[in-house]
Amino acid sequence: MSYGTRVQAISQVTDRKPLPSKIPQRLEALWATDVFTLSKMQASLPKDVFKSVKNTILTGGKLDVSIASAVAAAMKDWATSKGALYYAHVFYPMTNATAEKHDGFISVQSDGSVITEFTGKVLVQGEPDGSSFPNGGLRSTFEARGYTAWDVTSPAYVMETDNGVTLCIPTVFISWTGEALDKKTPLLRSISSMSKAATRVLKLLGHTEVAPVNSSCGAEQEYFLVDAHFAHSRPDLLLTGRTLFGKPAAKGQQFDDHYFGAIPERVQVFMQEVEERMYRLGIPAKTRHNEVAPGQFEIAPFFEAANVASDHQQLIMTLLKSTAKKHGFVCLLHEKPFAGINGSGKHVNWSVGNATQGNLLDPGDTPHANMQFLLFCGAVIRGVHKYGALLRAVVATASNDHRLGANEAPPAIISVYLGSQLEKVFDQISQGRIEGSDAPGLMDLGVDTLPVFPKDPGDRNRTSPFAFTGNRFEFRAVGSNQSVSGPLVAMNTILADSLTWVADNLESRMKAGEDLKTAAQGVLKEIMDKHRNVIFGGNGYSPEWHKMAVEERGLANLRTTADALPVLKADYIEELFARMGVLTPVELESRFDVYAEQYLLAIEVEAKLVVSMAKTIIYPAAVRYLSELSLAIANAAAIGIEMDKERAQTVSNLIKLLMDGVSKLSEAMAKDDFDSIEEHMQYSAQTIRPLMDKVREYADTLEGEVADNFWPLPTYQEMLFVK
Repeated sequence: MSYGTRVQAISQVTDRKPLPSKIPQRLEALWATDVFTLSKMQASLPKDVFKSVKNTILTGGKLDVSIASAVAAAMKDWATSKGALYYAHVFYPMTNATAEKHDGFISVQSDGSVITEFTGKVLVQGEPDGSSFPNGGLRSTFEARGYTAWDVTSPAYVMETDNGVTLCIPTVFISWTGEALDKKTPLLRSISSMSKAATRVLKLLGHTEVAPVNSSCGAEQEYFLVDAHFAHSRPDLLLTGRTLFGKPAAKGQQFDDHYFGAIPERVQVFMQEVEERMYRLGIPAKTRHNEVAPGQFEIAPFFEAANVASDHQQLIMTLLKSTAKKHGFVCLLHEKPFAGINGSGKHVNWSVGNATQGNLLDPGDTPHANMQFLLFCGAVIRGVHKYGALLRAVVATASNDHRLGANEAPPAIISVYLGSQLEKVFDQISQGRIEGSDAPGLMDLGVDTLPVFPKDPGDRNRTSPFAFTGNRFEFRAVGSNQSVSGPLVAMNTILADSLTWVADNLESRMKAGEDLKTAAQGVLKEIMDKHRNVIFGGNGYSPEWHKMAVEERGLANLRTTADALPVLKADYIEELFARMGVLTPVELESRFDVYAEQYLLAIEVEAKLVVSMAKTIIYPAAVRYLSELSLAIANAAAIGIEMDKERAQTVSNLIKLLMDGVSKLSEAMAKDDFDSIEEHMQYSAQTIRPLMDKVREYADTLEGEVADNFWPLPTYQEMLFVK
């Protein structure tokens, strides 16, 4: 890397033209063309087989394995008609990534001829190596057997790339002894647990017909785009997804001119291709726009059933990365790729409902009179207060630590924002009376040509990590590079626990002679008496709130992953997941072990790269500049001109500080005698990361002192503003 490489990259980027934009097809013609949908099943399956599959998908009924052969044959015929030669059981191990092993449809006959074959047994069950994925001690290296099992509720699809077409079948991944080794299994269990508890409450409220209750998810995906010429010249971006060095540009996001601004031409062509691929895969892309930081964007799908939404989220991240490469970009999903400007999150919009009662978190026009809504909303409040530390733990990663609590994202303290209308209603409940709620007003702008439109009964609070936004809760602490399944599992499970408590208390009160209304009001008042401390409508960024939340309200402030992850080992969390039938203590502990190891490895890789880049890229550039500066001073002195030596001294001092910092970091990295993984995590958080930050501080200061034609790394100004 050199200044010449930088200049060449800038030239290549400015000369790059957008790829030709295809004329978009009609959405109806494009929608789900690459998905084995119910309508395609109906057209290709016997009536009784289709009826059985449809019943399992729509009602959660037990899968009849005897129909697998018929489904497999129809699925294979459809996939091969789309050009597929291979199939893959797709699953989501505990790495946050997607895993798949491709097997061919080919079957060699005794006479040497071949046919395509795909049996029901192969559709239902696969057998990948279970020892090569992180398992947190659930399996030894020599215990390699693992199973994938078909998830009929998430549709199969074909994935088309430049290298061919593959039939992809969503599956769960379990060990030979039955433990969950993936993200999907606990998600499906949590949905089932929540549905059972919600059904109990709905029947106690007088509903005789209650369809299975599901959670829904709409995740807003933020990301950065950097031209590949720049990204490939930055070892830190290639290996860690973020810049470990880089002086912020003079202009960042302070003018607020990027958010919702005109989408750059190259970026819009990229977005259109991503959306076309999403539509073909049945993913309902709904919103796209510039985000706050330069070079940052967002795509958000319409909400879907949580299990399907989770699978689709993994696909969205895959599509963003692969399509970006085609358009000459690198898509950065890291939560904090650039210092000094906003990082990226993934707001998870979450609700619960069913086909008979609808959205159970919809307050309607008179929330004070909507007892069903109040009970479900109250159950969420109780769950977040009791298990707020769990919600913090499931978003804890090395990369998300850079973002949470940094006045750009929610604080690490988990609180609930309800909005003024609902907060007043729940205040009335805590006082033992429900009198009414503020009616929605009208917004009249005073100009006849502009419409008068309804005004929402409550404002939004962007500093809240868990906010009610009209008919759902928005969990804003999730990192942009995370799977949404972990947060969904946590939210579903704590709601299942709270709804079970609500049902038990309603039954107890009604058996004691209370009518339904009195019993429900009593349950709600008890929730508010015990859990109102979690409700907060103010500025979540303020130091006063951080102090009040901990000292007066007893809320946890788990600032780092090292603080948050051990919550997964707490007895009350183990009991919660075991009681709800979502994760056994062994499965939960394995997740702690895997996530802790990922945290340590992420910091280890970054620390090694900080040392390497400082020694081999930044130090040589600074020394070359100092040498030229010193030579210029000496040459001037030889002809009787005295130049200011202060700049040379400043650069010399910074070089020394840089290398001293590298030495201290290298020495700290050599420590390996830890009594526990928790101690190791705290050491990484409290010792290694501050030393890395110190090295960066000196390097970034040097970047501002060294002449531009000596600096080898693409700068923030170039990466964020040269498109």
